[in-house]
Amino acid sequence: MPLLQWLTREEDIHRAARAPYRLLEEAPELSYGDRDTGNMLIQGDNLDALKALLPYYAGKVKCIYIDPPYNTKSAFEHYDDNLEHSQWLAIIYPRLELLRSLLAEDGSIWVSIDDNEAHYLKVVMDEIFGRKGFEQPRKYFQANVIWQKRTSPDARLLLGAAHDHILVYAKDPDKLHLNKIPLSGDRAKKFTNPDNDPRGPWASTDLTGQTGHATPNQFYTIITPAGKRFPPPPGRCWALNESSFYKLVQEKRIWFGKNGNSKPRVKRYLSEVEGIAAWTWWPNTEVGHNQEAKKEINRLFGADDAFDTPKPERLLKRVIEIATNPNDIVLDSFLGSGTTAAVAHKMGRRYIGIELGEHAETHCVPRLRQVIDGEQGGISGAEGWKGGGGFRFYRLGEPVFDETGRVAPGIRFAPLAAHLWFVETGFPFSGRADSSLLGSYEGTGYYLLYNGVLGDKRPNGGNVLTSKILAALPSFDGPKVIFGEACRLSAARLKREGITFRQIPYEIKAR
Repeated sequence: MPLLQWLTREEDIHRAARAPYRLLEEAPELSYGDRDTGNMLIQGDNLDALKALLPYYAGKVKCIYIDPPYNTKSAFEHYDDNLEHSQWLAIIYPRLELLRSLLAEDGSIWVSIDDNEAHYLKVVMDEIFGRKGFEQPRKYFQANVIWQKRTSPDARLLLGAAHDHILVYAKDPDKLHLNKIPLSGDRAKKFTNPDNDPRGPWASTDLTGQTGHATPNQFYTIITPAGKRFPPPPGRCWALNESSFYKLVQEKRIWFGKNGNSKPRVKRYLSEVEGIAAWTWWPNTEVGHNQEAKKEINRLFGADDAFDTPKPERLLKRVIEIATNPNDIVLDSFLGSGTTAAVAHKMGRRYIGIELGEHAETHCVPRLRQVIDGEQGGISGAEGWKGGGGFRFYRLGEPVFDETGRVAPGIRFAPLAAHLWFVETGFPFSGRADSSLLGSYEGTGYYLLYNGVLGDKRPNGGNVLTSKILAALPSFDGPKVIFGEACRLSAARLKREGITFRQIPYEIKAR
């Protein structure tokens, strides 16, 4: 598979692995509403923040949407979007690696981008997520959605850009499920009821089919109520055999036109339509445009304090309704003005938003507070939004490990337990972190003796494995891995008890 090369590639492809695990420390004064919903706003570098989320959310995020800097060489107040090409790739590559680790097996990632970096981004995402080929037949790349972001041409340009790209990839194409989109707007208006059918509004669909697998009883002449004859069109057949067709005629599900002399078509009732499959052309009449997004932001923050490059709420609604169901987790690690979190909140999804700059506090927090208080802009009317819910606000804290790989002073039991569980099993920690037995994985029990979790049982507050400590541990029937500061048991006793002892900090993987 072709790989993209750039100046600092060899360093950048290892950057995610070398990023430190950091603590997430809540700032209660910036949290709002019901703080136990699971919704998170995180302020800090998104590389470190994504790494901090791994022990808790690896493989749990159903939908990732990001709108990274476009590298347009324009000056924005809230973003440095004037990045040299290699620097842009150095930023995006390691973050995509971590995002892939956080994505659920049946999840998808959606990345907004314009023509400046779209085609380079495609090559990078092929490398990280997978590319369909002779040796890899699975289609990780799902689509390049074209969003019509403008309502009219840019008169300053001879050939102005009217669209952005949204690249869509699956974590596991065999497990991915995408929802149909609800009928609304112009599509819903196509369903009418000209014959006052008691089953309600309907739209007619073509009754012909391809001849490749047709049977002889799909070639017959239809006579309309007005007596007009319709054989199958040249090169086509009827989609139904003759008996099935006349059964639908008896059920009044065939439309012959207002005067009963038109080519027959099948009625499709609005009440029977759950939705339609999305395609890759998203016109601004359906999902909004730049001007609409600007108006939404101006209404929230005022024209003098608006965000420069927002996305309209309807665009995010389309992504989230296709990619998720209620209560799924949505993640945006370039949160910007908070649109993704606001839309996810109104749609009943859980969310994690990460933003580096001060506008995590000046834009994201006020916007989410307004949503919780019942703000009625954007998609609120369409979703019947009345308010409620809440979020916790976090900042990045100290690294779990110092520069030598030792556990940093002051690290408590819970974050170390989550880290150990993740690096040992590859899965996020979901326990309560109030027991020395963290859980079992593939028949092995994992224990952590640290920070006095067993109470003051000398020596060293229960952090050393002794006979007394062993007797006090929660029981587990099977082999055990026990992390602790030291071990006073003999090798023969450890073997007899089925224990593998690992010493803190020397046998903890810091990365």
